[in-house]
Order: sequence, then C-alpha cells, then structure tokens
Amino acid sequence: MTAAASLTSGGRRYRIVDLRHAAGADLGRLPTIHRILLENVLRNAGEDAPRAAAAILAWLGTGWSGEEIPFLPGRVLMHDTTCGPALVDIAGMRSALAEAGGDPRRLNPVLPVDVSADHSLAVDVFGTPDAMRRNMERELGRNAERYRFMKWATKALSGVRVHPPGTGIMHTLNLERLATVVGTAERDGVAWAMPDTLIGTDSHTPMINGIGVLAWGVGGLEAESVCFGMPVMMRVPDVVGVRLTGCLRPGVLATDLALTVTERLRRIDLADRFVEFFGPGVATLSAGDRAVVANMAPEFGGNSGYFPIDAQTLRYLRGTGRAEAQVQLVEDYARRQGLWFDPAATPRYTETVEFDLGDVEVSLAGPSRPQDRIPASATVAALAPMLPARPAAAAAGEPGDGAVAIAAITSCTNTSDPRLLVAAGLLARKARRLGLKPPAWVKTSLAPGSPTAERILRRAGLLEDLEAVGFGIVGYGCTTCIGNSGPLTPAIERAMARILPVAILSGNRNFPGRVHPQLEAGFLASPPLVVAFALAGDVNRDILADPIGRSAAGAEIRLADLWSTGAEIDAALAAAVDPADYAAAYEKAEASEDWARLDVPEATLFPWDEASTYVRRPPFAAFGAGTRLGAYRAHPLNVLGDDITTDHISPAGQIPADSEAAEHLVARGEDRRDLNVFAARRGNWQVMLRGLFTNRSVRNLLAPGIAPGSTIHAGSGEALPLWRTAERYERDGEAVVIVAGERYGMGSSRDWAAKGAALLGVRAVLALGFERIHRSNLIGMGVLPLRLARHPAELGLVPGDRLAIAADPDRLAPRAAVAVTLHRAAGGTEALPATAAVETTLEIEILRAGGIIPLILRRFTAAAD
Repeated sequence: MTAAASLTSGGRRYRIVDLRHAAGADLGRLPTIHRILLENVLRNAGEDAPRAAAAILAWLGTGWSGEEIPFLPGRVLMHDTTCGPALVDIAGMRSALAEAGGDPRRLNPVLPVDVSADHSLAVDVFGTPDAMRRNMERELGRNAERYRFMKWATKALSGVRVHPPGTGIMHTLNLERLATVVGTAERDGVAWAMPDTLIGTDSHTPMINGIGVLAWGVGGLEAESVCFGMPVMMRVPDVVGVRLTGCLRPGVLATDLALTVTERLRRIDLADRFVEFFGPGVATLSAGDRAVVANMAPEFGGNSGYFPIDAQTLRYLRGTGRAEAQVQLVEDYARRQGLWFDPAATPRYTETVEFDLGDVEVSLAGPSRPQDRIPASATVAALAPMLPARPAAAAAGEPGDGAVAIAAITSCTNTSDPRLLVAAGLLARKARRLGLKPPAWVKTSLAPGSPTAERILRRAGLLEDLEAVGFGIVGYGCTTCIGNSGPLTPAIERAMARILPVAILSGNRNFPGRVHPQLEAGFLASPPLVVAFALAGDVNRDILADPIGRSAAGAEIRLADLWSTGAEIDAALAAAVDPADYAAAYEKAEASEDWARLDVPEATLFPWDEASTYVRRPPFAAFGAGTRLGAYRAHPLNVLGDDITTDHISPAGQIPADSEAAEHLVARGEDRRDLNVFAARRGNWQVMLRGLFTNRSVRNLLAPGIAPGSTIHAGSGEALPLWRTAERYERDGEAVVIVAGERYGMGSSRDWAAKGAALLGVRAVLALGFERIHRSNLIGMGVLPLRLARHPAELGLVPGDRLAIAADPDRLAPRAAVAVTLHRAAGGTEALPATAAVETTLEIEILRAGGIIPLILRRFTAAAD
C-alpha cells in the first residue's frame, strides 16, 4: 500500500489512496481513466503495486505501454442469459470439485454479483392494455426452470443477488440504482472510500461511464475468474481522447450524437483501447446524453466511452433519489483525488479526435450496421442496394418493399434517458390529436429500461398518447433489441416472400437477422423518430420533408408538425420527474410475488436432471484434458468473411421450428410451436451447439452454396451440419480450425460464441482481426486466436486443404509470431504470417491450462492441498 490520506465528508472520516502524492505533478496529465487505474493498483496490487503504478506513470512518455497491470473491480454485473451459463459453469465446477474430493462450498464469488433478469422477455403481445401482463406471464411460464436455477444460486452461493423479471435492463438498473460513483468499504476496521468500478458480462456495460464510473464489458468466462478473485490482467491501456467542442443544435437529440460518434470512431482502430471524452463541449451534455453515447462503446469499437465526474453527475444522482450524503461524498472525493472534470484540461492521450457537437444532425444508422450513420432523410438511398432492380408494386393497403414491420422503442441505449421518452410521448400526443395511427402491418412496442419510466410518462400525461398510437408498454426488458421481438404481424408474414420489410428501433444493433430472424434490414433511430416512421408505415420517403400521413380533415402532416422543441421537452420532463419514483418503482418490482413463489432446491451441489432441456451439466466445466496449443495440422471447418458477429456465431433469437436445435428439443418432448429463444437455452450446451453459425446471412466460403451452419467433410465430400462434421473429425483424431476476416466476433459479448467453438473441437481461430471481448472469450475456452496478414477470400480454401500451426505452449508469448503453413489439397504449400492475438501473460497461462475453468479448479485444488 502506498501513502494513504484522510478525507472527511458529511461528518464522516475515510481513508483514501493519496493519488496526488502518488502521481505528483503528473496526475493532471494522466487521462482520468489512468488515474482510476492508478488508484486501483495502489489499493489492491499488494507487493506488485509499485511496479504497476510506475508502469502507468511511464505511459505518459509515449502514450503506449506493453507493461501489464492488474485491475480488481469492486463488483460484477450480469444479466440472466449471461449469468445462466456462468452459473451453470460454477455449478458444474462445484460438482467436479466434489468428485475430486474437494469441498464445493469453498467455490464462492469473492465480489458482489448483481444479476438482472432482463434478456428473456419477448414481445408476444402488443397494442392491447394487458400486453405487459400477458408478456410477463409468458416469460415466467417459459423460463421458470431457468429462474429456479438462478434462485438456487442466490441460496447456494454467497454474494449473488438476482433482480427478478420486471426490474428492467441491467444497465438502466445500474445507472439508476446500483452505481455509487464513489464506493466505501471496511478494511481492518477502517472505512475506506474509492472509485466505484465494475465489469459486466454485457458489451454495453460502459453505459455507466456516462456518470463517471469506470466499467467495461467482458465475457462470461473472464467474469467467472474475477468472481473468484483473479484480477483482470491488462496492458496499461491506450486511451483515445475525444475532444468535444460546441453544443448540439436545436432538434438534435442524444441518439443522433451517439450514432455520429459511432460513425466517426469506427474509422479508428479501437481494438483493446479505451475512449475518454474531454473538452468544453462535455459540460453542455447532460448525464442522460452522456449515458446514451457511452452505451454505444462496443458499436464504435472501444472498451469504454468515459465521461469524468462533474456537476452534471451530481445533478443526475440527486435526480434519481440518491442520498445527499452520498452525493456530497462523490463531489468531495472527486475534487480531492483529481477526478473532478475540468473543461479546460488537456490530458495526454494516445491519440486525440476533434468533434464539434454543432456538426451533428438528425440521424439514423443502417440498414445493417450501427456505424453506418445516415441523415434521417436518406433511408431511400440507403435501402436501395438491398432491393431488386424492379421492386414489386404493393396493392393498396398492403405492405411493400421498405414497409416498417417492427417499430420498437427498446433498449437501455435510448430508454434510460427520460428526455428521449418524453420526446417520443410529445410526438405521439401531437399525432393522436391529428388522428394519425400506424398502418396495421406495423408491430409497435415500448419496452423501457426500468419501471420508473412508466411513472414519469404517466405523470407527464404522455402514456395514454403513446398507447393511442400503438406504443403501450409491453414490459421492462431488452425485448426487440436482443431479438426477442416476437411474431411479425399477419400482413407482413403474408407478404414476406415478395417484399423487403425493415425494422425501426431505438436500440444499438441492427445486424441482419438480429432483431428478427426474417428481417435483413433495420435502422437505428431516436424514440420520437421510431414513432414517426411507425406512423408513416415505410421508409420510402424523406422523413424530414415528405408527408407522413393525413389528418382526419385530410391535411398532409409532416414531421415538423409533430416535432417538439427542446424547451417543450424540458418543460414536460421537469413536471414529470420525481426523485422518489426511482426507489419506489424498483422496490415494488423487487417484491415480485411470482419470483417469491418459485421453489428451489437448497443444496450445496445443484441436482442435475438429465431430462432437462434448459439446464444441463456442461462437459467443459471440468478439470479439462489439457492445452489445445501445440503443433498440428487442421482442417478449416468454417471459412468466413468480414463482420461475423457473435449474433452470427451463436444466435440469441427464436429457435426456428425446422432447425437442428428444434429437432433435438422436440425429440425430448418440447412443443415445436413454442421452443423459446436460443438465449434462454444457454444452459443447455447441446441446443447451443446445434445453433452455431445458423444465421441465414452466414456463408461458409469452403462451399458458399451450402446451408448456414454447415460445412464439407473433407474425407467424404458430404455437406453436413458443423457439429456432425466436427464429431467425425474428432472420432478420426483430426484437428479443426476456423478462418475469418475482419472484426471477427463483433457485437454482443456472449461467451457461447467461444464455448461453441471449443465444443466443435476448434484449436485455433485465424482471423484478419478480432473484437476484444470475443478474443478474450476464445482464450477463456483455451482456443488460440491468431491474427492473419491475408484475407481468407484471397486464400481460396477448399475442402481438403489443411493448416499446419506451430504453437509451442512453452514458447508462446503475447503478440508473438506463430508459424502457419497452408497445405493445399491439390499439392503445394504456402507460408501464412500470423501473430498470436494474446495480450498478457495471464492469457498465456489460461491457454496452457486449457481454459479459465480448468485453471480455476486447479487453483482451488492446490489451495486446498
């Protein structure tokens, strides 16, 4: 421990790490992110603290470092479809430990773990007053077994708290209720104060960066290791500073800013880099604005989207009902430690980006990637490349190409900022008064991030207006944003064979098939624009200028007739917000009678049921067979192009009735008409294995004409599902690898994308580039990520080609060259330069152990001995 100091706040005295003493004159030159990391290593790294602190300060010399530092967050945040697999792993590890003669009760998290049940709610019912009740009933009926398992974990494991269905989305819950910004803890009888820090098993965890909390998303496997006391090992990170100047123009909303930031920053290589916002423009943004931008960090490719603590942070904490003593502690601590934001400061950054807020316009992103921002007026041109040369004409009153199939106000991204919901409500009010309604083919829904939203909208008198134009509350959860959009309207279903419909949502991702497996095109938009496009019924117009409907009197109505000024929005919001709502809404939701009625086994070891189709003991939650490293020749099992997301690899949405996964479930008694979603089945490895790479837009370049999720078996020439081919290769003692292009594994941080690769027997993934969390998850499963210098499309791989990889476990090092040789089936060889996409020595240790789970089990066994 370095020199400590005292801080008095609210009449109470705290011990703190003395950052000003530790960094001296260099403190103001460090990015705020590095100041927080410096405090963390000084407080937690023990004997290694002086070296780690020196590495952080030495970073100032070049803005880059290869030195590793440990980071130990204060807490862990999960949601139900990432905690489910993680808890299944932990239950499996407990069983493995007991079978090895160990004490399974010792396997307990050492950090607080909060779990939000938010990813399972589907929009089965919409547009009726009882939609939320009926959707909740369906959710609990489908997922009761999973929820019982999660509730078992709260009794069997210490420090695990589950927030039941109805409490909202994890990131909104964190923002409005869990985050302290400055935390306190007792250590040896002394009260300490420190920055609130966390990691989350969802890529949008950085949303909390909007109020000054340093957090980022990790894979479920890395979270498991942190839960059991292993630090996050990381290079002293690169930090890209985004200097904000000016202010947003009238009519421009936080969503428009977030989409524009995403477009700009995706042009920069942000892999394994952090982003911090600074400059005078920051002060013009509310905490709500900042949280919307920070939420999009995975979309712009960074680990974070950090905004330092300032008066806007304090205003938000007071506005959400935090105790005044806590708010005062945040200010006192931040000012004392040099963490208080100075708009005039210019810290040292790895790279700096200039961004004028005045340049932002009303925007959308799409039709297939969140970084593809367009002016809101440009949907016709954006969709044109996806349409046939001569689109079929639609009959009167029927949907045609560009019809809006889904219009959803959804996701923590834009429903956590009450200003955006109020803006949508005001547009709905004006539309209602003019007699506008969406066409019958549009499926509309409103799924706010927390139950507080209902109170705000009702007090503002806007909830009835939203309901009148189809946007009644369908529940509190991720819903459409995560792919739980439910069935399409009958009109769209009838027309699907002849038209290209689109989704309009206020979410953060629009990858083909993500929102709904039948929808290839989607646009991200602010909540009021979602309502506007729903009213228009299609995207075949300039939404900013063209008519979107007619009044009851027959007059043309344009967006300008419906759009509210900033003053109107702020006035309605001021009248609607009550800080007391936040605690009251959450306490009511936490007191769920349905959750209380769930009966659970009280046992140290989970009683596995071989007949279960939701919770099965996974084969990888064991001591393992050893490392996948070494020298070997492997068949390319799957050869893929660019932008293969974790949605493509391991789907989250509805399980298709005619799929391999469906056949497996139906054979075990499940109803083919209601198989639930893949995300709900993540506790059953056999279902998830059969869903790998089955997204309709995935093409295996080994034979592009075969069905998604299939490959060619080199020995027989047969086209078979990936998992069946992998079984054959394993039976014959032959290795397999995956080959891919740029940005492999972008999107959600689902660890099943890596677990699936491991279950297929994949020893390495060779790609032009990896997204950070998926790269980490692959390592967590013992699978070596290798960066190629050549695109797989250039290689022209065919069945029978093999890749010889020399990855000696004793010689592998971070970012080391690895020899790869392509052996052509037709004869001849080619050397393929490759680099290990490994960043730390801890990652090397994990690969040598065969994955995180075997490493954890061996450490617990060694400690017991």
